[in-house]
Amino acid sequence: MKRIRTEPEERNVDSWSWVAGEPLQPSLQTFTVMASDDAHHSTSHTSNPPISNNGQPTTSRAGPSTPSNCHDTYPPPYDWQVTKTTLCERGQHLLETGQWSDCKFIVGTEPHQQAIEGHKVFLAMSSPVFEAMFFGGMAEKDGPIHIFDVQPEGFKALLEYIYSDKISLRSFDQACELCYVAKKYMLPHLVRECTKYIWKDICPNNACRAFEFAKLFEEPELMEKSLEVISNQTKEVLAEPSFEEVEITTVQAVLDQDELNIDSELELFDALQRWAVRECARKGLSASDGKSLRSVLHGTVGKIRFLTLSPSQFAERPAVSQLLSQDEAFAILMNISSPTLALSLPDGFTSSRISRKKLPMPEPEPDQEPFRGGTLFGASTSSHVALPKMYCIRSPLPVQQPPPIHHSTILDSTVTFTVDRDICILGAQVPTQCEPVDGCYTRAEKSSYNELLYAHLLDSNGSRLTYTHYTSRVAYGTFVEISFNRHIFIQRNKVYRVGVVLNKGGSYPAGVYAETALCDGVLFKFNVGNPMDSIRDGLIHSIVFRHV
Repeated sequence: MKRIRTEPEERNVDSWSWVAGEPLQPSLQTFTVMASDDAHHSTSHTSNPPISNNGQPTTSRAGPSTPSNCHDTYPPPYDWQVTKTTLCERGQHLLETGQWSDCKFIVGTEPHQQAIEGHKVFLAMSSPVFEAMFFGGMAEKDGPIHIFDVQPEGFKALLEYIYSDKISLRSFDQACELCYVAKKYMLPHLVRECTKYIWKDICPNNACRAFEFAKLFEEPELMEKSLEVISNQTKEVLAEPSFEEVEITTVQAVLDQDELNIDSELELFDALQRWAVRECARKGLSASDGKSLRSVLHGTVGKIRFLTLSPSQFAERPAVSQLLSQDEAFAILMNISSPTLALSLPDGFTSSRISRKKLPMPEPEPDQEPFRGGTLFGASTSSHVALPKMYCIRSPLPVQQPPPIHHSTILDSTVTFTVDRDICILGAQVPTQCEPVDGCYTRAEKSSYNELLYAHLLDSNGSRLTYTHYTSRVAYGTFVEISFNRHIFIQRNKVYRVGVVLNKGGSYPAGVYAETALCDGVLFKFNVGNPMDSIRDGLIHSIVFRHV
């Protein structure tokens, strides 16, 4: 599985996606569309079937009148429905034949791009994203829909589930791809099934990739399971060639563990050196240059517990490595040799002398079901003290407020903020659309509409801490409260960013708010840090939090 990207895609690529990933290699052939003709013909079998007025061969309700070796060249017979006893069988037939299809997707990237036909009603009744895509305010009217961040195999597996309820999981990579597509189009049951499969399939070969997948999609229990495998089978994980392909944040997460199944820190140091050499090759840097090696590690080498090594162990390997400068190596060696010596370690290096060695933990019984659901499309299942929710409502400034923001595609809004006390962020409030006044709606439609949005909380480095998808019927001219999938503890005087992506075309009221707000003893400061990180911040009305 390749690394998953999180950069936003172009609007004209697929505006209903909220995260993006690199496609895997497809293997199936493109679905083809087969059409039916309505004319009658003789039931006798002849080598030349009757021709209708439009020049196409005709069929009878008893079946095609062509030789058996030619039936694939003619439309499917009528009355095929009588042989399909369940809705799943009928859906599978429509999916395989493309009969009555009314939409087309161009999936993947060249040279593996494929055209796939679909049926709007089938798709919309299974996914709120497809509903908005075909029948909402941002509905595509004509032409194919391009989806570049999904591989054709994953999209076909998604359609197979939508049309026939079948879930065919065959490998770790395929389960991750299908889980990503299911998250993208908001099919929570399929997400759960994929996550269960991934959970059971975690091994040293894929534990780091599973950790990265779980971190990206905010699956804390899957992250915990991945780290458990890494901790219990560290030697095997570090020996895998795939370890050299992981993200630097994953390497740091491994080195942050207090217990690992290793004989000494030298095993971690050797693995880190291999990773640095491979990263230099990826970035076109010289692996023989110590500065290049140290630059790609971003200080990660300081997490190695060098003080647990003997002087000879350190002198023979780490001290002569280019991962450490001469000054760093000297300071570390002096601290190993003379623990009472008043010589400070270099900045960023751990002073821990506690070994991380641990004994392997027993594997769970084969019939044990370890997966407990995770936090999929809903609130966290973690238990919290029942402290009341607080609403930091931003106060509008006494100036003329701007006109509503009208959009027909997607609209994003972000605001940066800091707090002067440690708190727990629960969610945010945003306004709903302004009520239509053009007189083109019925009475029932005037009072409410279907809202569809995505929200997330980022730290100062742009790393996503939590997120949520929200879809519900809401009233015009009110506010909706968005609850994140997990409650996030944030620290005082650090910059965070709340972002919302509105996926329903319409007009939204925007305000001009004060830069500070005091709520129950907590001082919020908004639009701090990089001014480019706050975009249309007037669409975020309040922050929902609780004390810790």
